Amino acid sequence: MPQASTAARTRWTNWAGNQSAHPARSVTPGTAEELAKEILRAADQGRTVKAVGSGHSFTSIASAGDGVLVRPHAMTAVREVDRENGTVTVEAGLPLHRLNRLLAAAGLSLTNMGDIEVQTAAGATGTGTHGTGRDSGSLAAQVRGLEIVLADGSVRRCSPTEDARLFEGARLGLGALGVITALTFAVEPAFLLTAHEQPMGFDEVLERLDDLTAVNEHFEFYWFPHTDRCSTKRNNRSQGPAAPLPRFKEWLEDDFLSNTVWEGACRVGRRFPAAVPTIAAVASRAWSERSYTDAAYRVFTSPRTVRFTEMEYAVPREEVGGVLRELKAMVERSDWRISFPVEVRFAPADDVWLSTAHGRDTAYIAVHLYRGTAEQGYFTAVEQLMTAHRGRPHWGKLHTRDAGYLAEAYPRFADFTALRDEVDPERRFGNDYLRRVLGA
Repeated sequence: MPQASTAARTRWTNWAGNQSAHPARSVTPGTAEELAKEILRAADQGRTVKAVGSGHSFTSIASAGDGVLVRPHAMTAVREVDRENGTVTVEAGLPLHRLNRLLAAAGLSLTNMGDIEVQTAAGATGTGTHGTGRDSGSLAAQVRGLEIVLADGSVRRCSPTEDARLFEGARLGLGALGVITALTFAVEPAFLLTAHEQPMGFDEVLERLDDLTAVNEHFEFYWFPHTDRCSTKRNNRSQGPAAPLPRFKEWLEDDFLSNTVWEGACRVGRRFPAAVPTIAAVASRAWSERSYTDAAYRVFTSPRTVRFTEMEYAVPREEVGGVLRELKAMVERSDWRISFPVEVRFAPADDVWLSTAHGRDTAYIAVHLYRGTAEQGYFTAVEQLMTAHRGRPHWGKLHTRDAGYLAEAYPRFADFTALRDEVDPERRFGNDYLRRVLGA
């Protein structure tokens, strides 16, 4: 049986390199029971406890400060595949890229997922990771049960029919209620997706947006600042046969051009900001029209190695066109030099308490800056625009909202904080970020 390990104080840094902490110790429990002992030990020492996955959040949501950092890398097992009920139960530390391939080998698939698959299962659900979909929502919306260790060391299992209130809060719990050790996801028989990627003008995308989001199961697009050009992507289920991209073409376009060449272009733009509009114009024409059919997880996800920081807001679906036109006008009248495209995705309303799509059809607008690029007021102005349109920030991406704002944005916010008061009254799982977004 794996044993919990400890180490001297070390430095933890997230993927983007913009968040770091120096926890008192790091532990890697192999079971929920080992984790419970570590939580009780931390309580005896008056220390907080925070679990960290791949570190792919841009906020300090996973920062342990000077407390105890829990690494879930010894909890990665697939506990059960239940074909009759269409579920799979996996341990919290299993990375999504491994989950996707294990499911594919079993002839199964998640219904929807984001475009990055390096996150752990618990990290992705706990921060509200999502893709784009007309009918299917975030990873948290696909959770059907979970196991969590609470501040008192108890190991609780919950679902819509067992300890339902804890389940409703914990399936997207920000790490504020306890440490999740296992998750049960809804799955379905593996399916193929046909991707159709096509350049399109900014105005044309917005004029056709209602139709594009209605007739396609999964639609998203990228707008390149300093241009009138977008790259659109439509993913729809296919009866086959599979027709994946040739391996060399996939490497050339999705790895070499999208990562290696793009990294070089971003470095040039960071060093010479005046060159950014020219780079944007060239980049916006580099994405040509193409179609391919492949396993769903291979179409949903893409390799992403260029490091950046990101802000993303969820706005009511009906307001996205106006918001994007305002954003474009802001860029055009500013001195900003924005090398990264703006990403726009969609999700249906759901009932997850702290989901950014709770109770309303939603559009996601994400803005990025290449690592080391001066902020120049870009994120600040974008946030002001988004909040003017009732925007909800992604929990794992940069924002400055506090509990006062978020309590107004989420109808079930008070239910979540009341649950937190019950299961973690001493804030064993608290940190500075959670104090800001949930209150003391």
